Amino acid sequence: MINDADGAVIEQGDVAAGARNLLLRCVGAKPGETLLIVFEASRLGIYGEGLAEALSVTAQEMGLTVTTREVGFSKRARDWPPDLAEAMKGADHALFLARLGDQLRFCAIPSAMRPVISYALDAEMLGSEFGKTDYRAFQELKDAVDRMMGRATDIRVACPLGMDYRGALGRSDAAPIDTGVRRFPMSIFAPLPASGFAGRVAVARFLVGTGSHYYEPYALPLDGVIFAEFDGGVLHGFSGDANGVSRARAHYERVGELVGVDPFSVHSWHAGIHPGCAYPMAAAANYERWSCGAFGNPRILHFHTCGDYAPGEICWNVIDATIVVDGVAVWEEGVLHADRIDGGADIMRRYPDAAALFRSPRRLIGI
Repeated sequence: MINDADGAVIEQGDVAAGARNLLLRCVGAKPGETLLIVFEASRLGIYGEGLAEALSVTAQEMGLTVTTREVGFSKRARDWPPDLAEAMKGADHALFLARLGDQLRFCAIPSAMRPVISYALDAEMLGSEFGKTDYRAFQELKDAVDRMMGRATDIRVACPLGMDYRGALGRSDAAPIDTGVRRFPMSIFAPLPASGFAGRVAVARFLVGTGSHYYEPYALPLDGVIFAEFDGGVLHGFSGDANGVSRARAHYERVGELVGVDPFSVHSWHAGIHPGCAYPMAAAANYERWSCGAFGNPRILHFHTCGDYAPGEICWNVIDATIVVDGVAVWEEGVLHADRIDGGADIMRRYPDAAALFRSPRRLIGI
């Protein structure tokens, strides 16, 4: 038995339930099919020990033929390794327990199937409500949010620290940017292009990488609040805490030069939609792991910046934002109201386990 982030006891049966949720409802695996599990070693500090084994056992119990493949970690992964691409072509399904799947999530997929990456980073997360709650509920919710955002004529975002920006996509039924890799659990809506928005974003605590490339330092701690002023996808500058402003600008210039991108591009933004996403470890203990595991909580909104592509190289993370869509506060200080999304109330009626999470959302996010 283990305890999850909110102190609830998790049995091994809960881990298997999370694994079945992943394999049946997200991967879509059927008996007789083949599954490739791509994993990175737990010693690298992101994915927990035994996660690949637990998923492999459940998959075999479901009648799947499982192959596991360990991959290393590269700070600047640019494309699928040829041998891995061949292995993916030979499998019915591929599941990533490795940052490589995250780094290449916007790249073309080398096979007909659409691989899955797990953001349940260990057995605790997989066996918690984050991993067990019906995947389909959040896929449907994500689709509903995407439609709502695409049709909106006015989206305004604020936070307790003084953030204020607004805009819209500018076209009806727009299809926001999305990845070629499926996420499990589905915990975020498709990023909205920043080109249709303008205002200022309150950045506190730290700047951190996006999982695209890794560099040192991956995070820049901030003592005070700085405000990022942007308009039409361009970062015009920072204001606020003078020391933070100076350090942030130097950090942007350094990362931009290191990766070879325009550091002052602001590409897109989105927020978490899964109230079961809890992260009990302090972000500062492992910024790389935090950026892989906490973002799905509705308390967190983040921007992709430093590079005119998703996900960029530097994230602005905003805590407890209020997002008002055509006059409706869908997020209120980090609380997502699913019933205020068009079709959301119906989704909650059909998935009572998800509805229960929205009534008692997890609040631990490592900050």
